[in-house]
Amino acid sequence: MSHQYRKHFTPLESNPSLFTSLAHTLGLSPALDFHDVLSLHDADLLSLTPRPAHALIIVFPTPQNYEAELISKDKDITQYTSSGDNEPIIWYKQTINNACGLYAILHAVSNGHARDFIIPNSHLYQLLTTCTPLNPRDRAAFLENDTNLEAAYKTVALQGDSAVPENPEDEVDFHYVCFVRSPKNGHLYELDGDRKGPINLGEFEEDDLLSERGLRVLKEFIEKTECEGGVSLLALAPAE
Repeated sequence: MSHQYRKHFTPLESNPSLFTSLAHTLGLSPALDFHDVLSLHDADLLSLTPRPAHALIIVFPTPQNYEAELISKDKDITQYTSSGDNEPIIWYKQTINNACGLYAILHAVSNGHARDFIIPNSHLYQLLTTCTPLNPRDRAAFLENDTNLEAAYKTVALQGDSAVPENPEDEVDFHYVCFVRSPKNGHLYELDGDRKGPINLGEFEEDDLLSERGLRVLKEFIEKTECEGGVSLLALAPAE
């Protein structure tokens, strides 16, 4: 992505153990973990993922024309400016380069029933309490200046097995997008900090995002984004 960022992080490996470690460090209850989703098609493999899935994070190699596609998709969309307890979803504008894994985690734990598993007075609890009434621009600035968040992220990001750029400003050709359901209006949302705001995907009656309709949404996303190769999927679900 060619956005002009003011801050740069080491990329976070798409590893459920690392995602879980960071979420727990920030203040998510050990009752929830991130898990690999091994297949969208094989029922036996799919059954290995604990349910219900409160949030899904898809990780994919960005196609060569990905940024141009986003610009085209968002050209008629108004920049999101909502805030406060009345908005159906919490969305964070990404202003830290290579930190889309962090934003995906924050989107996953800040929304839906996952919020019920945030430990009171934890850093995550305080972050969400502070960010909820802020507009997206001020939320982004708060995350940029959160030194405890940055320290926790860096500690976990350095534990991955994948090779990472020595220079955090180098571009990484993988992107993370989160899907969550809002209990406030019962709609499914696509949350990507590189978009103009949350994308409302319509009514979604099930609490489990790995339901039949949830799987259909993911398959359509993969097809439209032309990201068939190297796609992985993480689910935020009960710990085993």
